[in-house]
Amino acid sequence: MAHDGGSRAIIAALGANLGIAATKLVAFFLTGSSSMLAESVHSFADSGNQLLLLVGGRRARREADEAHPFGYGRERYLYAFIVSIVLFSIGGLFALYEAWHKWADPHPIESWQWVALAVLVAAIGMEGFSFRTAIHESNRTRGGLSWVQFIRTAKAPELPVVLLEDAGALVGLIFALGGVSMTLVTGDGRWDAAGTASIGVLLVVIAVVLALETKSLLLGESATADDVRAIEAALLGEGVVSVIHLRTLHLGPEELLVAAKIEVDGAETAAQVALAIDVAEQRVRAAVPIARVIYLEPDLRRVAGATADDAVQAGGTGTL
Repeated sequence: MAHDGGSRAIIAALGANLGIAATKLVAFFLTGSSSMLAESVHSFADSGNQLLLLVGGRRARREADEAHPFGYGRERYLYAFIVSIVLFSIGGLFALYEAWHKWADPHPIESWQWVALAVLVAAIGMEGFSFRTAIHESNRTRGGLSWVQFIRTAKAPELPVVLLEDAGALVGLIFALGGVSMTLVTGDGRWDAAGTASIGVLLVVIAVVLALETKSLLLGESATADDVRAIEAALLGEGVVSVIHLRTLHLGPEELLVAAKIEVDGAETAAQVALAIDVAEQRVRAAVPIARVIYLEPDLRRVAGATADDAVQAGGTGTL
C-alpha cells in the first residue's frame, strides 16, 4: 500500500536526519558557524516532523466510532499540516533570526575550519540516501505524473512531505556549504549569515507549499479525475440507466466516499431497484477499491420544468 511506502521513506529520513542533526550540532560547537546551527536545527525539526507523520499514520488507523462514524483517516492530513507549521516556525524563522544576528555581528570561522566542510559533505551524502529512498517509493505510485503534479495531486501526504523536506535539506546543505566556504576563503562572516538566510527563506517557501497542499486535503478533496470516470462507468449497468450527478470525497488517503443520484427504470419494482443498487456498489468497489463508503439514491430523469407533483405521479422522489 502507499502508506507502507510512505512509512519506509519516513523511517529512512528519520534515521538520516537524527545522525545529521547530531553531527551538525557538534560542528557548530566546534566552529561557531551560524549555517551549521541553522542546519542542525533544520535537521532536528525534520526529525520531529517525521515522528509526527508516523504518529499521524498510527492514529489514522483507529476504527470508526460513534463520534467519528467515517473513521480517522484524515488525521494523517492534520499531522502533515502540523509538519508545515513546525518547518515554518522552528526551521525557517529560526534560521532567518540567526542570519540577522550573524549579519549584525559577523565573525569568521576561527577554529576547526575544515570540520564544517567535512560535516556538510557527509550530510549531503546521507540526505542523498534519504532522498533516493523517497524517490524510489514515490515512483511506485507516481505513474506518469510529473513531480509537481504528484506533489499537488497525491492524496497520501507522507511521500510529498518527505520529498519536499529532503529536497529542501539537500538544497539547504548546498547553501550552507557555499556560505561556510566563502567565509573560510574571505574571512568575512557575512557569507555565513547569507548562507543561513538562504536556508531560512528556502524552509519558509517549502513550509508554505506544504501548508497550502495539506490545507486542501483537510478541507476535503474529491477523487482523481481517473477515479471519477471509473466510478461513473462502473455505476452504469443492469438496472442503472444513467448517472444524474456524482460527488466524491476523500475520508483519508485510501478511503473514498461516493454519493450519487442514479437514474433507474421507472417500471422496476422496489426489490429490483434495491438489487440494482447492490450490484452497482459491487461494480464500483471492483473498479475503485478505495471507494469504501457508497450512498446511491435512485431517481427518474425528468425534463426541466417538471413539478414535484409530476415527479410523484411518475414514481420519482420529487427531487428535480
